Amino acid sequence: MRKILVVGAGQSGLQLALGLQSHGYEVTLMSNRTADEIRSGRVMSTQCMFDTALQHERDLQLNFWESQAPKIEGLGVSVAAPGSFDPGPSQRAIDWVGRLDGYAQSVDQRVKMAGWMETFAQRGGQLVVHGAAVGDLDYFSRTYDLVLVAAGKGELVSMFARDPERSPYAEPQRALAVAYVHGLGPRAEHPDFHAVRCNLVPGVGELFIMPTLTTSGPADILFWEGIPGGPLDVFNGVKDPAEHLSLTLELMEKFTPWEYERATKVELTDAGGTLAGRYAPTVRNPVGRLPGGGLVLGVADVVVANDPITGQGSNSASKCAAAYLASIIEREDKPFDEEWMRSTFDRYWATAQHVTKWTNAMLAPPPEHILNLIGAAGQLPAVADRFANGFNDPADFENFFYDPEKTQAYLASMA
Repeated sequence: MRKILVVGAGQSGLQLALGLQSHGYEVTLMSNRTADEIRSGRVMSTQCMFDTALQHERDLQLNFWESQAPKIEGLGVSVAAPGSFDPGPSQRAIDWVGRLDGYAQSVDQRVKMAGWMETFAQRGGQLVVHGAAVGDLDYFSRTYDLVLVAAGKGELVSMFARDPERSPYAEPQRALAVAYVHGLGPRAEHPDFHAVRCNLVPGVGELFIMPTLTTSGPADILFWEGIPGGPLDVFNGVKDPAEHLSLTLELMEKFTPWEYERATKVELTDAGGTLAGRYAPTVRNPVGRLPGGGLVLGVADVVVANDPITGQGSNSASKCAAAYLASIIEREDKPFDEEWMRSTFDRYWATAQHVTKWTNAMLAPPPEHILNLIGAAGQLPAVADRFANGFNDPADFENFFYDPEKTQAYLASMA
């Protein structure tokens, strides 16, 4: 029986540990927190997962909350009219919603990771609650056939060198601020229809709103992405959750009044329901070298960290875990050497490269052909639907998004 160590108990680490466990591997999982500490702690992300990523969970029978979490059937885009932050119909230059072929869902990672961690232990997995340093891995690498690093923050990430060719941004491109709330009213035009709402405020940033399942039941996430130094970049140093929510709502009233009007009665789901921060989108070398000569393989956002503007983080983590699981099983009893590690990462990069390209494009001011595409989706439901489904399969954007000529030809074919 091959022995595998997984360091990090997020979407990818836990999905991979549980998947390996179900295939008879002897798996040890290292987490810096217990399940109870995770469940009662702060929110960790926004995690809207689309159909392909959800299917990876179903394949491993880990979709424990599928019947409870709101089914997200669409993805809407609104663009604030230039300079018009006055009430009235002129607020939005663009407003449409596309329908997803398969529904999306968001389960608060406090609920999911705590539940998965308990399942892993119940099924006989060895759970070590301890923060891991490079020195610890040096020791462990001699006793395990494979060490996977799925902890996307802290000292361990420094083992994986930044890949400058695949990382165009050296600095964070957005300041992020998340609030989990109860009491958000429905959109008047689609009261019974759950959708992720992407509100674009040109030159300022973006507001995303998504239904979720949290520790206290169904809720909604209010998520600002602010251009650094701009009017949304005001959450740094805000420690009080009530002040965080109050700022969130003030900014909604000013920049997205059509969303603010349904948020007047919201309250935080819990004292841990806010999060703020920023990080530079980075792709790293997937193989880390330990001081003693051992090798470790980086997983998910350890090696490919994108800005959450396209909502791909947990989707990519799930797809990475699925790709790595398949590669490990196919390897049978052959050594997990550096060549295998690089080819395993390349298998994941085949899908991740599309996420990185699209996400980095969305962080830049949109060129004219993209504005035309987003505008046309308001008149052509099939274009809105295709754009929405690109969140599930970002590879499709190659066919109609980046190249002005392809965009023009596509829109001409749909008109």
